[in-house]
Amino acid sequence: MNKIQILINVILVAAVAALFVIFYSEKKPATPQETTAEVSEILPIAYLNVDSLLANYTFAQEASDKLMSKQEDARLKMNTKLRTFQNEVADFQRKLENNAYLSRERAERDQQKLAKKEQELQELEAKLTQDIMLENQKLNQQLSDSLTTFLETFNADGRFHVILSNSAKDNVLMANEAYDITDEVIAGMNARYSKNHRKNETVVIQTILDLFVD
Repeated sequence: MNKIQILINVILVAAVAALFVIFYSEKKPATPQETTAEVSEILPIAYLNVDSLLANYTFAQEASDKLMSKQEDARLKMNTKLRTFQNEVADFQRKLENNAYLSRERAERDQQKLAKKEQELQELEAKLTQDIMLENQKLNQQLSDSLTTFLETFNADGRFHVILSNSAKDNVLMANEAYDITDEVIAGMNARYSKNHRKNETVVIQTILDLFVD
């Protein structure tokens, strides 16, 4: 009985060994190229760091500087008018305190003028704020259109199926740097802007020369 059991065990071991050899001899080993391709395969997506784009895109910098200059001019204009109004109010109060007005009607008339000027200042402040807000919206739209137009050309070959917008890691919390196309986009947009800028300067110069010729 023991001999039979031993014989059966030997046969089973031999069968398992044969199956092992057959299985691994038929399985084709992966080549180094195949392994590398699997590891380095990049999905057709990319992301763009918007904060970096705004900080390094020449048009965005120039437009931002112009908008800031307009804000400073508006603040200067408002502060100048406000100081003038405050001086007029102080002068009105001194006259009242010193009984300088010859009649109540003259005092009331000056008070009405000041009230009207105060309302005009409030309206001016609202208008300046609205103008700056509209300029900012216009700038944002120009930047959006500029980026969209560039990406249409940049991705004309369809290599990216999705391009994500990332600002302060709001949309992309973590990603392989291989998916980051920010530097490439900035370089391309600056090159395009520089070319168009030089073209516009050439047109302006030619227009001026034509005026002198005429």
